[in-house]
Amino acid sequence: MEFYTQNNMSRPIRLSESTRQFAYDSLNHKYGLDTKKTDSIVFDDLENYYQMSKIDIYDAIITRIASDAPIRICENERLSGAATLGMAIRHFVPATRNGEPMVFGVSHLTLDFDTVVKYGLDHIRAKVNEYYEKYRGSEKERFMQSCVTCLDAFDVWHKRYLDALAGMPGYEANYKNLLNVPHKPASNFYEAVQSIWFMFAFQRVCGTWPGIGRIDQILGGYLKKDLADGTLTLDEAREILAHLFIKGCEWVAGGDYGSGDAQHYQNIVLAGIDEDGNEVTNEVTYLVLDILEELGISDFPTSVRLNKNTDEKLLRRVAEVMRFGGGILAVYNEEVVIDAFVKEGYDLREARKFANDGCWEVQIPGKTYFSYTPFDSLKILQTETLHGYEEGCDYPDYESLFEQYIVDLAKEVDSIYNMNCGWIFEDGYADGNWKCKKLGASTVPSLFEGGCIEKGISYNECGPVYMRISPHIGGLADVTNSLYAIKKLVYEEKKLTLPEFLKILKNNWEGEEVLRRYVQNKYSYYGNDNDEVDSIAVEILKRFAEICKSYGEKSPFEFIPGISTFGRQLEWSPHRLAVPHGRFAHEILAANCSPTPGSDKDGASAIVKSYCKPDHTEISCGSALDIKLLPSNVEGENGLNTLVALMRGFVTLGGFFMQPDVADAAILREAQKHPEDYQTLSVRVSGWNARFVTLNKDWQQMIIEQNEK
Repeated sequence: MEFYTQNNMSRPIRLSESTRQFAYDSLNHKYGLDTKKTDSIVFDDLENYYQMSKIDIYDAIITRIASDAPIRICENERLSGAATLGMAIRHFVPATRNGEPMVFGVSHLTLDFDTVVKYGLDHIRAKVNEYYEKYRGSEKERFMQSCVTCLDAFDVWHKRYLDALAGMPGYEANYKNLLNVPHKPASNFYEAVQSIWFMFAFQRVCGTWPGIGRIDQILGGYLKKDLADGTLTLDEAREILAHLFIKGCEWVAGGDYGSGDAQHYQNIVLAGIDEDGNEVTNEVTYLVLDILEELGISDFPTSVRLNKNTDEKLLRRVAEVMRFGGGILAVYNEEVVIDAFVKEGYDLREARKFANDGCWEVQIPGKTYFSYTPFDSLKILQTETLHGYEEGCDYPDYESLFEQYIVDLAKEVDSIYNMNCGWIFEDGYADGNWKCKKLGASTVPSLFEGGCIEKGISYNECGPVYMRISPHIGGLADVTNSLYAIKKLVYEEKKLTLPEFLKILKNNWEGEEVLRRYVQNKYSYYGNDNDEVDSIAVEILKRFAEICKSYGEKSPFEFIPGISTFGRQLEWSPHRLAVPHGRFAHEILAANCSPTPGSDKDGASAIVKSYCKPDHTEISCGSALDIKLLPSNVEGENGLNTLVALMRGFVTLGGFFMQPDVADAAILREAQKHPEDYQTLSVRVSGWNARFVTLNKDWQQMIIEQNEK
């Protein structure tokens, strides 16, 4: 069995043959194809449907999913539970009426698995019963009834697995574990892992895509105890934990999924400090890295929290796993992230708990509602500030042009703010009457989001403790480079006037190849550690953060700035005009907070330096930097040292989030031609990984171009 890697290195073998076979079968579609056999529970026969409320319909759906979803016990599995309804893969609660989905899924959240493991589901039921009594007779009673219904549904689903496992030879440990967890507190490492997985699988089969969060912090104490009393060895623990990662491949089914097959927001976070400031890194941290290194499973994108005191051993181990490629590992600079939360007003102990939303935007796990709205800042410059390059557009100096761009940027942000207010709140929001709309029931995830039970309202109705909504600026490198090119060419070198330059751009550089090449190659753009151009990015982000924060206390939610494209540069490209820094109309340009492809000429270190110049504590939702590396860049001892130095520099200079990927464009092109030979080849897309062959042709081409320029 070969687990694919982008270089010629052989992956280590530590796991048993049966576990490796389970992983190989899972990655090669065995269970994903099985999941697709039953797409959804059909509700064509639901009586009184048109008289039912949304929450009544939701409760009926969850009850039927629990009783009717296929039960699956995989060969040699050491953890039980499975999300066996195919529609859940497509971000819906897997229920249909007349062939149409009935309820959209919930994602971009990390749930409170820690409480389930430590205290058990019975503890949550007791809290539900307490607040049910408190809200009896009020409008909140209906939500509390739904909580009870969903817990009852879970009990049905749980019993079905117990009944299926009872007496099955070879599954005695699975059965024994489920007799205790997740209803009761886990008593050992094995039970703790089973508790996480079983709750995670139930969330997924009910249409929720949750992140798991800080798995080493949740599990570390259990493993330490088991190792100390001799009831478990590290090798045995690795086998158990590997099955969680393998079971997470149950939706791998091959085929074309547009932006890829693993975009389910189920990220994991490792290492970093706890709320008391103590380092979390433990044996579980290293077991996760062992598993990722050996199996190359990319379905749980994993981020490591680094700081200035991170041990060299951990950095080196992260580098060893990174260089196999697949983009499976990314890193946070936790000091910057924590500072960003504290600036927002979070208590320091609370800020230290951060994980992500199942992608890379940061949040406090188990307490946070999150959504974001991306926008194309280059389009604002082209169509608003520069009037679509129409005649008559002119500015007397660069400063006037830049200030008008900020005005136009502020208008876009204000539009996003009002759009989100109108989406979430009743019409009276403009008068400060902040009453949440009934956006659809979401009781199952609400059970594991702090604030929902206590307030008697669901996740989708402003239930969680924190409400984080973020406008995400996209195209940062391209608007920075465009402004810089105009500044140099028009206002400093005075080679032509702005109207003359805009006419050339409107004609998509036709007949002006010499000038286009001059603009493209003469100037050193963002990503090359050029202070002159980087200062433009710094100022844009400073002003963007100020605009977002200006909503302040008048807003009922945290309105926080972020930077991303998440691949949207692909869908934005048809609407973009020719670009002042020498690119033609409709080209696919910069991703996230990364340089325009082909404009970075001075290597990864220069990219990191440019990226780190803004104050990322002000970009408090997050800012992702993609770093593309060739396999030859990370070979041998020098390659490891290069990766370690890159991570150290990223932390020292004040970065926020960095996602390196080791990939060879030549291999990716071969995978395009012969997908059957590259079924498990993983690439980093943007906050998630995907098997390359499951990306559609446009996405594949974008990934190739990002890795070859």
